[in-house]
Order: sequence, then structure tokens, then C-alpha cells
Amino acid sequence: MHGLIVIDVQNDFCPGGALAVPDGDAIVPLINAMMHDFDAVILTQDWHPVRHSSFASAHSGAAPFELIQMPYGPQVLWPDHCVQNTRGAEFHPDLVTDADLIIRKGFRAGIDSYSGFFENDKTTPTGLEGYLRNRGIDRLTLVGLATDFCVHYSAVDAARLGFDVTVQMNACRAIDLDGSLQAGIDAMTSAGVKLIS
Repeated sequence: MHGLIVIDVQNDFCPGGALAVPDGDAIVPLINAMMHDFDAVILTQDWHPVRHSSFASAHSGAAPFELIQMPYGPQVLWPDHCVQNTRGAEFHPDLVTDADLIIRKGFRAGIDSYSGFFENDKTTPTGLEGYLRNRGIDRLTLVGLATDFCVHYSAVDAARLGFDVTVQMNACRAIDLDGSLQAGIDAMTSAGVKLIS
């Protein structure tokens, strides 16, 4: 069975949002049109508490996009975004949200979560893998925001877990922070992820 995983198509990652990805909203019609081609549709939703440890505002004197060391490794500090129960955390209003599963990530205050499968410590699971296994889904197509962070990490984790993974690149958009897009593409390719447009 083939699942579509739609990564973080939320207001804060779209134009006008707190951490806007350029043209982030342009992918919404394409994603909506794809949904009927899959056996299951799963949405991920960034879902941070106030003063999450990945927010620059939670660290005295820190600025957004600085890199710091956390107990689990390097962490980019972000502007406050996708705070639980705010408009910014809601899905883009034009996105079809009639999904089989919505999985929230990044809700633990002390650790960020780019991947839909694991927190950034690379060991704490979100539960997505178990859901897919129980449904008999072994092929995945990933779309969403942002190519170089949450899509990239989700795709690499899915491939590492043994899923057959494709990223539909024209239904993604990137932040491209200091070469992060090329780094993400290289990591996905090395992990055996198929990139198609």
C-alpha cells in the first residue's frame, strides 16, 4: 500500500507566517490534487508549546537562525512558530485535511522534531512508523514544508526504517539556510530516497 505524507503545511510556514517558506502556499493545490491517488493520507503538524527550546526567544541573547548545541546535538534556533492552539499552527486554510491520520510533533518542550518519525534525538519515536506498519503501508510519497528540514529528515528516517520513499519535489518548498537545500538533497539521495518532480 502507498501512503502520502504531507509535512507541516501550516500557516506559520506559508507567506505571512512567523517562519514563512518562500511560495510555501503554492504547493497546496498540487497536494490536494494528489490525495485521491493514495491508499492513505497522513498529515504532520508542528505543535510547539510556548517557549519551546528550539525558539531563539527561549535563550537569552540568542537570535533566530543561530546554531546552538543541545543535549541531543546541534539545533538551529527558530523564530517562535506553530505554537499550540494558535492560528500559525493551523493547517493552511486551503489544504484538504480529511486525512487518515494527523500526527503532531515537536510538542516536547526540551527537544525539537523535524522528522515525522523521530524527535531530533533520532531515538524518541512519534508513533508514525507503527501506524504505517499496522496499515500495511510500505511505500511513501512525501510532500510539504520545508524540503531541507522536515521533509528531508522525515524522508531519510523513513528510508532508514525500510520504507520505499519518494519525495515529490515540485510539491515541496525550501528555506535554504546556508546551503541546507543541497545538503538535504544529498542526504536524501544517499539514503536511497527517490526525488522526482
